[in-house]
Amino acid sequence: MARKPAKMYRRISGPAYTRRQYMGGVPNNRILQYHTGNRRLAELGGFELELHLTAKESCQIRHTALEAARVIANATIRNAAGVDGYSLKIHTYPHHVLRENKQATGAGADRVSMGMRQSFGKNVGTAARVKRGQVVVSIKCTPKDFLEAKNALRKASMKFPTPCKIALISGHEHVKGLA
Repeated sequence: MARKPAKMYRRISGPAYTRRQYMGGVPNNRILQYHTGNRRLAELGGFELELHLTAKESCQIRHTALEAARVIANATIRNAAGVDGYSLKIHTYPHHVLRENKQATGAGADRVSMGMRQSFGKNVGTAARVKRGQVVVSIKCTPKDFLEAKNALRKASMKFPTPCKIALISGHEHVKGLA
């Protein structure tokens, strides 16, 4: 992975570069699991609360940032709710391949480097293109773990290059006062 700052890749510009069958050597995706916690209870509707982390602006989120957000959110909610007391889901997949025009540095670099001539770039990573208002991460839990789930999503939002909003999605009236 390139050691360049993440701010270089956060803006969406140009068409998506996703056709992997025409590319040689795309770096592996760092996201280990997209759905953690109690998946069975989540599918059966056993959790009363659902919190969504949505992006306020359109941007690109690198796969390393998605994994970092998943790790911190999972650790925070797991410590409070236990292994089977929650369900965490990453909703975006990093399809877009990031490219970088490598520049030679050091002595004699001006004779080796081509500058911007044929500067298409090598594959250095992947990113998810997120639109404004799109759900990035969601947590399903019980009302007693609401504050910890909200804190977990707050910590996850710190890893993204866009401001985020936490929304409570629930059909139960006794939960409306918690938000």
